[in-house]
Amino acid sequence: MKSRILGNSRLKVSALGLGCMGFTQSYPPYISDEEAIKVIRTAYEKGVTLFDTAEVYGPYTNEVLLGKALAPFRDEVVIASKFGFDLVKGNDTDGPNGRAVGLSSRPESIRLAVEGSLQRLGTDRIDLYYQHRVDPTVPIEDVAGTIGDLITEGKVLYWGLSEASADTIRRAHHIQPLTAVQSEYSMWYRAPEENVLPALRQLGIGFVPFSPLGKAILTGRFDQNSTFDSDDFRSQIARFSPDNLSQNLQLVDYVKLLASNKNVTPAQIALGWLLAQYDYIVPIPGTKKVERLDENLASTGVAFSQSELEDIRQTLNKFAVVGERYPESQEKLTEK
Repeated sequence: MKSRILGNSRLKVSALGLGCMGFTQSYPPYISDEEAIKVIRTAYEKGVTLFDTAEVYGPYTNEVLLGKALAPFRDEVVIASKFGFDLVKGNDTDGPNGRAVGLSSRPESIRLAVEGSLQRLGTDRIDLYYQHRVDPTVPIEDVAGTIGDLITEGKVLYWGLSEASADTIRRAHHIQPLTAVQSEYSMWYRAPEENVLPALRQLGIGFVPFSPLGKAILTGRFDQNSTFDSDDFRSQIARFSPDNLSQNLQLVDYVKLLASNKNVTPAQIALGWLLAQYDYIVPIPGTKKVERLDENLASTGVAFSQSELEDIRQTLNKFAVVGERYPESQEKLTEK
């Protein structure tokens, strides 16, 4: 497995990480904990060293699962988790672990969150700790200062932001240097190219794209007749609605053509293209299958010439992807 450095912090990780959210939420059917642990440990055996989770995934169950899976080689991996949601205790409606009811990045909330995550992960430090969403009620300088204190205490080693604007990134970085920013980025969602990526390049901050396969659409497995069960997160996303899917699949057809020309899979094209954008980029595709894990990891060997990249960029610019990428309630939590 090739490795990459996340920005000026010099945090070294595998060129691809593993996004672990799908083991416990959003994309059923779910596999057993035993099967999930096997996938996670297989990823480690194949060279993956960056594993991404969050307290809100579950809530809580994802961190417990990941902590158990990584326990035998904890010191050889980088665990990324996230804080920033206000979680309420569960009931018969919410489920035993509760649910998120809003944002909270007050200093006392961050400290409560980090202690819970450390316990669930079974570790004494979180290697990379993200603010999951920017809390507009708390100055980012206060968040950065609190994280700085946690770094001094050794409970957090590096920190980052998720779905933050370039302005927020600059303000946070001025107080406590950021190691990475995590946002959605793929061949079918390229908004970070406008302001975020230029800021990261200037400041020397790593970039960790989530949903690098467009919630699986860039794998080529869906067609215009595809439907999603009500408990599948994609059923709530306008981009996957029957009215929009047919048009959006035109971009996927182009990715399939690129894959055919290089004798690789569409997923490998999508991930290889991301890796070619910026030396500090480390995508975190998720999967519940070892064979898909192997497919994704092989993308690190896909190469593009500069002329190919320019041709791809010009062609992608011609496609109009229709529909929002999140339900309205979640889209409003994202900084522009």
